[in-house]
Amino acid sequence: MNTVHKIERWGDNHHPMALDIIRIALGIFLLLKGVAFMENSAYLQSMIENQNVVFISSGVLMAIVYYVTFAHLVGGVLIAMGTLTRFACIIQIPIVLAAVFLTGLFHEAINSMVWPSISALVLLVLFMVIGSGPFSLDRHLAKWEAS
Repeated sequence: MNTVHKIERWGDNHHPMALDIIRIALGIFLLLKGVAFMENSAYLQSMIENQNVVFISSGVLMAIVYYVTFAHLVGGVLIAMGTLTRFACIIQIPIVLAAVFLTGLFHEAINSMVWPSISALVLLVLFMVIGSGPFSLDRHLAKWEAS
């Protein structure tokens, strides 16, 4: 048995139901963030443009804006429903990691905007390891398929 299967089995066996509520809240948070970025893509675009770490051309910038918006919308729904949770978390982690560095660490030592991103990042890593849990579409479909 390889390491991925061991981690998956451990996550399935050690998953309290309360974490499902947190997973659903994280998915809704990411979905609402995606909706906010879709309604105001100029804000996301200016936030990426105003960082002084990496130069990004305008074409790549728009591709990043669309990718971030789409990933938050789809990933938020997948995480909230509990289907393909690990995959959705893997897609979200680079985005949220960039948000932590772009909004918080390079601007101010104490920044209230960085804490939701740090919390989301920690939860994404947690759900990447432990999976979707007992109250999820994945578990429901597995039970339905087994019967």
